[in-house]
Amino acid sequence: MLAIKKPLLAALGAFALSGCQYDVLFPHGWVGAQQRDLLVISVLLMLIVILPVLVMAVWFPLKYSANRDDMTDYDPDFEHSNKLEAAVWGVPILIVIALGGYTWVYTHRLDPYAALPAGVSTEQPLRIEAVSLDWKWLFIYPDYGVAAVNELAIPVGRPVEFSLTSSTVMNTLSIPKLGGMVYSMAGMETRLHLIADRQGTYPGRSAHYSGPGFAGMTFDTLAMGNAEFDAWVAARREEGEALTRASYLDLEKPSMNAPVQYYATVEDDLFDRIVEMCVEDGKVCMGHMMMQDRMGGGGLDGIGDAGAYSYDRDRAIDGFGNLIDLPPVDGHGTDAHGADHEATDTTSAGATQLTNLLGLDPDALCSPAGAKTEAQTNGI
Repeated sequence: MLAIKKPLLAALGAFALSGCQYDVLFPHGWVGAQQRDLLVISVLLMLIVILPVLVMAVWFPLKYSANRDDMTDYDPDFEHSNKLEAAVWGVPILIVIALGGYTWVYTHRLDPYAALPAGVSTEQPLRIEAVSLDWKWLFIYPDYGVAAVNELAIPVGRPVEFSLTSSTVMNTLSIPKLGGMVYSMAGMETRLHLIADRQGTYPGRSAHYSGPGFAGMTFDTLAMGNAEFDAWVAARREEGEALTRASYLDLEKPSMNAPVQYYATVEDDLFDRIVEMCVEDGKVCMGHMMMQDRMGGGGLDGIGDAGAYSYDRDRAIDGFGNLIDLPPVDGHGTDAHGADHEATDTTSAGATQLTNLLGLDPDALCSPAGAKTEAQTNGI
């Protein structure tokens, strides 16, 4: 009975794994091929130690069993062997040196922030601004003025330069058939360079758990010829909507298994505002916020301006992905004592610095108004 169960279990295991895909081992892009090569080289180098150990783990107990008939090879006075010592220490040291050398070479060759080598392609890179949302991907094509949700179109043989950020939690853009992955983080911009060597549809997804809608945070990467890509862009311009700050904030709301959606136009500098966390009216951009901190901050007089710097509270969700309606954190309308402050009130250090920020970028803060403060709302 046991003899039947083992092959049956093995067959069931093979059937369960039949849906696995081995994109990492069979890439369709230069970056993916380089990463595959490093993986294979590393495994082969480590097998130099692993295979002999596995063989000796079986051979030694059989050959040197205590109840064997021939005991002539037993040497109770054995205590040291220079040859064994050289093998035990020398081989691992050589393997570590080789692994370190290959890793150093490939790490610099595959720096995600560095452009692909000139020998890979002579074409101008295609710029794509990728934003991870809850739970969908937004791809903006700044050179073409179009955008798409959960669909990525790229021309074959042309390098793709991704700029990545996140609207909320950390995510990871992953297209296993084309190459490695890089994190997207709120308030930061990361980079990734990829290229597709042949036409096809390659699955992409978020490779970092980000909440209840994570499983549906997938997209198709359409690798096509230049003519087909131009036709794809033209189609988006004809059938898409306008991606403005207002429509982005609506798109940003959590949704699961979001359908493909297109935008025919994209508001100027929208991606920069997403990175700076100031798409909404009445928010100070990150760059200006850090500059103000360097100048000494707003002090106690700046407490009433808390709403202009608040970001995460508007995006808080429960365990099911629903937005939580938290009490608002107000802007520079009132302070903790209920007294009104105008941005032009030079007697308030916080208000003065806020005015300076408006002078640097009038769109960085768009007259927020409120009636409470973070201290009143959260007791801090």
